[in-house]
Amino acid sequence: MTEEGQRSAIRYGRIDKEMMGRWLQLPPEDDGPFWAVNLMKYRDVADYADGRSETRSGREADDEYTPIASLAAIGARVVFAADVDTQLLGAAPKWDRVGVVRYPSRRKFFEMQQRDDFKSKHVHKDAGMEQTIVMSCQPMAMPELPADAPKLTDVPYPATSEDGPVVVIHVLRFVAGHGIGEMTSYTAAAGQVALPHGVRLSGWFSVEGTIVGDGRSWDQVRFNAFPSRAAFMAVVKDPNRLRAQREHRETAIADTYTMILRPTIDRLAESLQA
Repeated sequence: MTEEGQRSAIRYGRIDKEMMGRWLQLPPEDDGPFWAVNLMKYRDVADYADGRSETRSGREADDEYTPIASLAAIGARVVFAADVDTQLLGAAPKWDRVGVVRYPSRRKFFEMQQRDDFKSKHVHKDAGMEQTIVMSCQPMAMPELPADAPKLTDVPYPATSEDGPVVVIHVLRFVAGHGIGEMTSYTAAAGQVALPHGVRLSGWFSVEGTIVGDGRSWDQVRFNAFPSRAAFMAVVKDPNRLRAQREHRETAIADTYTMILRPTIDRLAESLQA
């Protein structure tokens, strides 16, 4: 099998060749930055296709793959990385980690794929990754923080040494026709509940397409920060939010993942200002 054929036959997902074809036809003036949102599920034990014996975990193999030098060489950078604390909504798989990379352009993305230092490391990703969804995203406008929003030290459940800041990710596919409208109504109601608990909007994105996935399409990805897990769970259990969920969110969403994340890198908001 050719190298190109091997890349098309990756074990951890399906490449959207149609979107890749559109990207290749983009004129330079229509190209520009995009944010790749990665959902990652690791093998318990790394499985190398060449049959080598390994005792390392899938996560350890993927850590060796992480192409920081290749990203830097094309002007891309990791702007968010987090372990999944709790997956609250969404069918299998149970995701292990979420990452976001900001690429300067689609052209640079393809340039990285051709670099020898990148290609030499891919064997470790293939060995470690059981499944992944990689979405190409563009920033969305977000509601502004009200002037009277409480300080994060003045909320009912501030960060502590035992329960520090979390980011909640919502991966969303809307019901055709009325889903976005219903979600707008839900967001307004839920925001009123979340604001006293210190919610901050890290980044909201529209999904251009799925670079690698399982055949499903997605519409939006939202990252919302909270001072603690307890703060977010107080919002989840609030009767007013639950009412809005029944009246609006449940009729808006066709498919979703909602996860509480513990960030190790969080430059997401900063990357939106660049």
